Amino acid sequence: MTTAAGTNAARPDVDRSDRGGRAWLERAVALVEADALRSADTHLLVFPLPPEWGVDLYLKDESTHPTGSLKHRLARSLFLYALCSGQIGEGSTVVEASSGSTAVSEAYFARMLGLPFVAVMPASTSPEKIALIEFHGGRCHLVADPSTVYDEARRIAAESGGHYLDQFTNAERATDWRGNNNIAESIFEQLGLERHPTPEWVVVGAGTGGTSATIGRYLRYRRLPTRLAVVDPEGSAFFPGWRDGDPAATGQPSRIEGIGRPRVEPSFVPTIVDRMTCVPDAASLAAMRHLKTVTGRRAGGSTGTNLWGAFGLVAEMIAAGRVGSVITLLCDGGERYAHTYHSDAWVAAQGLDLAPYTAVLEHFQRTGEWRPPS
Repeated sequence: MTTAAGTNAARPDVDRSDRGGRAWLERAVALVEADALRSADTHLLVFPLPPEWGVDLYLKDESTHPTGSLKHRLARSLFLYALCSGQIGEGSTVVEASSGSTAVSEAYFARMLGLPFVAVMPASTSPEKIALIEFHGGRCHLVADPSTVYDEARRIAAESGGHYLDQFTNAERATDWRGNNNIAESIFEQLGLERHPTPEWVVVGAGTGGTSATIGRYLRYRRLPTRLAVVDPEGSAFFPGWRDGDPAATGQPSRIEGIGRPRVEPSFVPTIVDRMTCVPDAASLAAMRHLKTVTGRRAGGSTGTNLWGAFGLVAEMIAAGRVGSVITLLCDGGERYAHTYHSDAWVAAQGLDLAPYTAVLEHFQRTGEWRPPS
């Protein structure tokens, strides 16, 4: 007679090698990687400044991705991370907490893989972003209190037997910061033939923290002298958390979609940030509109936040007699914000006065001097 112990001794191995559907997984990873080959690089645009200033300003135009924003890179990395970690399989429901753009990109990848997608978002998310998520086959679950998006996304994922991508935790670990055609490597390759190929500053916003983590780590890994400046909209938790060394700092949901958070997100890596600047919302929108005036390009509010920080650094270099270059990001296109940031009625309803900040920008464009309102 064979005992239970004898049975176990005779068959000590358990084979689960195909539990996740390896054939499906291989096809899924190939599809996502093919998208990377088609679309990973984006243009590096020159912002027009007088050449005699000796400082060049560039914008990495992330709006040219298939889903129209910087978040296309993040969504691709998050899907690859979850696929290769065995967290997403054939038929999995994919869930995300998002303020909009990440969810647009994730809906695109979910549809590519034939997976249902649910975006948990604040009810204040722009209608244009909601329409884009639905266009790509996603479902939008709106919540009145933005601070509940995390728990609501976890609940939906658990009840559906799906997977919560959790961009705010996984953004800094899902991207290979050493290279592999990430945004940092792309920027430095594109600058190779410019008159100042190693920038003095790279300026980015803090949303998940993933972009700043990727760029900051890459700078150190490549032993580059470039410094990282992070801009944060008013009320966000990132700036006071970094300033005070307090990861438990709290703030308010931001009017500038895509950046600024009511808490310091797990993906934010404060130790690689050289400087942080808190940018008033009115300044962000004034800079966003200044971009259109000077270049004809319409962008979103987070691009304006980036530009406000970059202009201040350019002026600082001019005042110190230093030459060099500054890089920032054009995060997404302005068509997503036609009824908000690009609407005078919406701006007025928010009680925002752009005029003092517009005057600062116009003076800077003429003189190179930076005189922000006191």
